[in-house]
Amino acid sequence: MSALFNFHSFLTVVLLVICTCTYLKMQFPAILEQKTGFRGFFWKAARIGEVDVNPETYPLADSQITITILDLIQQAANNMQLKKGANEATKALNRGMAEFVVLAADVDPLDILLHLPLLSEDKNVPYVFVRSKQAMGRACGVSRPVIACSVTPVEGGQLEKQIQHLKDAIERLLISE
Repeated sequence: MSALFNFHSFLTVVLLVICTCTYLKMQFPAILEQKTGFRGFFWKAARIGEVDVNPETYPLADSQITITILDLIQQAANNMQLKKGANEATKALNRGMAEFVVLAADVDPLDILLHLPLLSEDKNVPYVFVRSKQAMGRACGVSRPVIACSVTPVEGGQLEKQIQHLKDAIERLLISE
């Protein structure tokens, strides 16, 4: 078999294209401004590994709080104290069952989530944005991205202290920024 069809050669070419696109993005950002068509391919290749975060997402959790949030989400999913998805989070807020709400900052379009911060403020429930819907999906125990979730209380539950600690941290984040 010729080197043209060799897997290692193919992999080398792909990595070379990604590195070239990343270099072009840094040196000549105007070339890659278009996100559609042929140039869109190169724009996407230059952005591999980056997560788009909308500047309207406030409050955005830092990496340390994000790890704590995702860990608590995973524990809440195991204890059946988690509502996954924007619709279920909305229902939990309307019924007064939500302790706090976690939203993904890399949602496109962001408008599909913007009713949740308003509803959370009306119900006096803290909310926070995390950077990745993929990471939130993994923490929720599903194979798909999750754009919103809410943690629900259980009296005398194992997570009661952790939930209260995290609620306080989220409220401090809302006040400090």
